[in-house]
Amino acid sequence: MTQLGTLEDLPQDYRDAMAQAGVAPLWPMMRNVLPHGAPQPVSKPGFWEYRALRPLLMRAGELTPVEKAERRVLVLSDPGRGAGAMMATPAIYVGMQLLLPGETAPAHKHTPSAARIIVEGKGGYTVVDGEKLPMEEGDLVLTPGGDWHDHGHDGTEPVIWLDALDLPLFVYLEGSYAIEAPLQAQRNRPDASQVEYLSSGLAPTRKLGAQTRRYPMMRYPWARTEAALRQMAAYGGQSPAELDFVNPETGTSVLPTMGFTAMMLAKGEKISPPLTSSAAVFHVIRGKGASTIDGQTVQWGEKDTFSAPTFAPIDHIAEEDSFLIRVHDRPLQEKLGFYEERSR
Repeated sequence: MTQLGTLEDLPQDYRDAMAQAGVAPLWPMMRNVLPHGAPQPVSKPGFWEYRALRPLLMRAGELTPVEKAERRVLVLSDPGRGAGAMMATPAIYVGMQLLLPGETAPAHKHTPSAARIIVEGKGGYTVVDGEKLPMEEGDLVLTPGGDWHDHGHDGTEPVIWLDALDLPLFVYLEGSYAIEAPLQAQRNRPDASQVEYLSSGLAPTRKLGAQTRRYPMMRYPWARTEAALRQMAAYGGQSPAELDFVNPETGTSVLPTMGFTAMMLAKGEKISPPLTSSAAVFHVIRGKGASTIDGQTVQWGEKDTFSAPTFAPIDHIAEEDSFLIRVHDRPLQEKLGFYEERSR
């Protein structure tokens, strides 16, 4: 490998002249911005245990009314960047949000896209562009960029969900902003997952030239996802059983930059997936097991969350039948033309 010159190799008068001109030499920084062979991530594996987070969320509910928070969320920060970092991976922000019975979170829309994985509780709902979406444990609920959304709670127990947003991209591009509005009027009908897209492989007939909505289905009920995973595990011959959440009209990822993949690991199943250029966040819907990521082992259980950096070697083992959702940035990387997998 070529030994590149350093900034200190250059005379002080030349460095001063460059600073005055507002320029800098590339070669001393080349290996930092273009390392040889593979990226050198700042991100580190993260682990957020739900039994540690839940009391903090409930205390937040006591300390801060939702009116003063707008969204009452604890941010899950990448350990490589430290507490307060608004990202769990370079392209994905995750946070744990609480809504108490009777509360509403006002409508807003923003440039980043978001999705919710429901962690706990009944009676909560999200309204997206007038469509009321019930939130049951394990459901995936979308709030795409530019779509109005608000939250409400008709139940009697706390509702908690995991937020996943492509916020870091918009912050980096200086394109992140939100607009607020009053609560939306709700349509008097069930959401599209219960009507037009009730069954996999079926979509509404379209008249010639008719256009579909860009995001035709906003809620992916967990009960149907788990049933499909169990059937796949029993008969599909794939280890592990995995299913991607897709747009039912196009078959593409549900959001432009983030992908969501449901996984089932059978009791005793061990897997070592290939190294990938896509970083990921894993949320445990149900089950118990362990994952070794970049040499660090985490013992995970129901409702826990953990992350894996780019090209991190990952080994999973399930102690009981386990169901997880993996949030990743493969759709973004494929659009940019650099998604990559490497054998172990």
